[in-house]
Amino acid sequence: MINSNLEKLNIKIFADGADINQIKTYYNDPLIKGFTTNPTLMRNQGIDNYENFAKEILSVVKDKPVSFEIFADDSISIIKQARYISSWGSNIYVKIPVTTTSGEFLGDAIKILSNDGIKLNITAVFTLKQVIEIIVNLNQNTPTVISIFSGRIADAGIDPVKHFSECIENTNANSNIEFLWASPREIYNLFHAEDAGADIITISQDLINKIPNIGKDLSLYSKETVKMFYNDAKAAGYQLNSN
Repeated sequence: MINSNLEKLNIKIFADGADINQIKTYYNDPLIKGFTTNPTLMRNQGIDNYENFAKEILSVVKDKPVSFEIFADDSISIIKQARYISSWGSNIYVKIPVTTTSGEFLGDAIKILSNDGIKLNITAVFTLKQVIEIIVNLNQNTPTVISIFSGRIADAGIDPVKHFSECIENTNANSNIEFLWASPREIYNLFHAEDAGADIITISQDLINKIPNIGKDLSLYSKETVKMFYNDAKAAGYQLNSN
């Protein structure tokens, strides 16, 4: 899958999803450096046993980072779940949201877990204020990922590259903190994330499948698109009484 247009990029690509067969395939792809998932993706795949599925992933992915998310909504329960999930493997980053469902910042949980040496992927981050508050509560010796939801920020009509850059330029983060571009909407977001200074981008299968198109000749792409429209109309049996 390595594309010559990607060789100059510094950003790491993580595969986002909950399809075990895809994960097995991507694990052997040198382009994919890690994996992320979440309860929504698992539910959409019909997974009914969270722990069994997570451990099935870990039986395949043994030496690349994997993020598994808690699903509690208060600090005490979040800490308990995070410690348990972390115990499953040394390559696990525990995903915890930046706030509870009521909007309460989870600084206490972040601080306790980070001081425990538990690697965190702090998710659903949108604002510079949240980034600053997260970093204040981190143990600087514990590896941490901060996931900024740039795709959704763009959905709000805000320039995600500028916003992401502002978030990381004003934090004085150390080398144990990595910033992740989350919720990409198109394959070019890979280059947006690189320009913004992201360390990681997590992308779904549909976008990973578009990576071979990077650098494609646009005249050829145009011709293929015309053929697609023509063949689909023909296959559908569409007719017009234009005489």
